[in-house]
Amino acid sequence: MAKSAKISASHETGGLIVHISGLLPSLSPAEQRVARLVVADPADAARRTITDLATAAETSEATVIRFCRSVGMDGYPQLRIRLAAEAARRVEPPDARVVGGDIPPGADLAQIIATIAFNDARAVEETAEQLDPAVCEQVVEAIGNAGRIDIYGAGASGFVASDFQQKLHRIGRTAFYFPDVHTALTSAALLGRGDIAVGISHTGTTSDVIEVLEQARSRGAVTVALTNFPRSPITEVADHVLTTAARETTYRSGAMASRLAQLTVVDCLFVGVAARNRARARKALEVTAEAVQQHRVTNRRKA
Repeated sequence: MAKSAKISASHETGGLIVHISGLLPSLSPAEQRVARLVVADPADAARRTITDLATAAETSEATVIRFCRSVGMDGYPQLRIRLAAEAARRVEPPDARVVGGDIPPGADLAQIIATIAFNDARAVEETAEQLDPAVCEQVVEAIGNAGRIDIYGAGASGFVASDFQQKLHRIGRTAFYFPDVHTALTSAALLGRGDIAVGISHTGTTSDVIEVLEQARSRGAVTVALTNFPRSPITEVADHVLTTAARETTYRSGAMASRLAQLTVVDCLFVGVAARNRARARKALEVTAEAVQQHRVTNRRKA
């Protein structure tokens, strides 16, 4: 099966910091130390010489050069220029107490609310910035033409998978979500050409989702991965890869934001599929809404 251009994230469209964050798990431990310094404070990193950055990261200048090449830069001078540009366009938190989107020890509830709101908004905005419309269009077309759609996810990603299945079902698409891996595997084994399987995993390392997606692919189905990390294992079994841009911070608030980032992508795909046949989608939404209308409690308060 011919593959499309798989990775939806790029440092040209979505920002260098988003790009580096997505590649971080695939870097060596020494390169990761450099990456964390760069992501934490792009402006400070841009001001440093290669020797200064290497010293701060407790590594060598050669490692910094390898890091530059790993993230798509020709060398350190280009990295510094890009970081300076990134710092200039960086949106700072509206609340001065929200430092780096993290939740410090002793934070009061007001600070926690401001921090989570900032993380969530940033995850949605940066996900939209780096989302590749061409890859989205290919996925939308595959879903629109599919005889059957299987969607897989575990944990928090499972809630997103369930939401996507429900949305597609509401507009008349034959879609299924299986939270149990055994049921998912048996379903994937029955897929074939003309079907599509979507696997959702924030880390891209969830073995259950990878295994099911691999099974679906072996049967001839088109496979799609939605992950935060473009070099993660799940991308190896996907024909199309869509990426989010959520960052992990204290108490895994970044992982919380990943759900919203995933839902942003899911909503884009859902609306894209619905827009392909607006009349059919509108009719299906009206019919399904009418079917459950009698189960809504009416407001009995008198004026």
